[in-house]
Amino acid sequence: MSFKKSFFLILFFITLNSFSQNIATPIDYLSYISKEQQNIAKNMWKYTKSVAHSKSARKIDATRKSLLNSIQLAKKNISGLKEGYKSDIEYRDVVINYLIFSENMISQDYSKIIDMQEVAEQSYDFMEAFIMTKDLVNQKMAEEYEKVDVAQKSFALKYNIILNDSESDIAKKMKISNEVFQYQNETYLIFFKCNITDALLLASVQKKDIAAIQQNSSTLSSYVDEGLEKLKTMNSYNNDASLKNITIKTLEMYKKTNEEYVPNVIDFYMFNTKFHETKTALESKSAKERTKEEVDNFNKMVNDVNKKINDFNNLNVQIINQKNKTIAEWNATSEKFISKHVPND
Repeated sequence: MSFKKSFFLILFFITLNSFSQNIATPIDYLSYISKEQQNIAKNMWKYTKSVAHSKSARKIDATRKSLLNSIQLAKKNISGLKEGYKSDIEYRDVVINYLIFSENMISQDYSKIIDMQEVAEQSYDFMEAFIMTKDLVNQKMAEEYEKVDVAQKSFALKYNIILNDSESDIAKKMKISNEVFQYQNETYLIFFKCNITDALLLASVQKKDIAAIQQNSSTLSSYVDEGLEKLKTMNSYNNDASLKNITIKTLEMYKKTNEEYVPNVIDFYMFNTKFHETKTALESKSAKERTKEEVDNFNKMVNDVNKKINDFNNLNVQIINQKNKTIAEWNATSEKFISKHVPND
């Protein structure tokens, strides 16, 4: 199973009507800082697009490093405004603190997220923690930028500057991307909860642990019902119900295979156990001690067990093929959904 993980930060900024690096007026001062923020936003958008549309880990990491470099350069350039604007350094310092925070988040917290990503698919709890951590990083970034926004408005008010509060094109695209990934994450967690439980069920089947099979089957049934209930109330995204529908289809597949497959598995293992017990008991007797009824019963069991083995193997192949096909369809639909809705320009 594959899943394209996503990690991006939220950057919003307020644009001014002109950009000049000649710091002669308070508008020039704001414009200079805003231009530095725009460079970061452009690289942030390149990184977000790379995560959404590229399958190359090298390309994704290259855009991350480019983003980090743009933050470091902006920090250097803005720190160069030693006097701020006529010794007013309050807004400059808030921006610098934000850039330091951003740099640390991308270079350090991102590394932690990468480490979490390595083990995320081992359990639902790990996957949920991985996604929640990414969301928390985004939230922290947004909260920190609120301080920049407040400081910018305070500076503008102080010097009688009217700001253009409309969202930039990049900010709009970032907002859309955030919504797309959040929707995808919501459906993915529903899917993954059943998928990982089904994997545990198959592992218990391989171990021939009937108690574990029954427990995992019961848990899977509960998670499927829980997921289907959530999906009933989930809206489509921008009139696109593809991801919701494939998740419903996948859960219904788990429900059907669980209800049909598990009883056959348990029946087969119980019969197989009985067969070996009968075989052991018969072999413990000498030929003279064996009754005709015992021998006939064992021979019938041999025929039955051979048929059951053949049926069981065929059922396994059928179930595995069905699951692989449906999971591949979920992954393909998920990738198509992200590719379709995350802007690529």
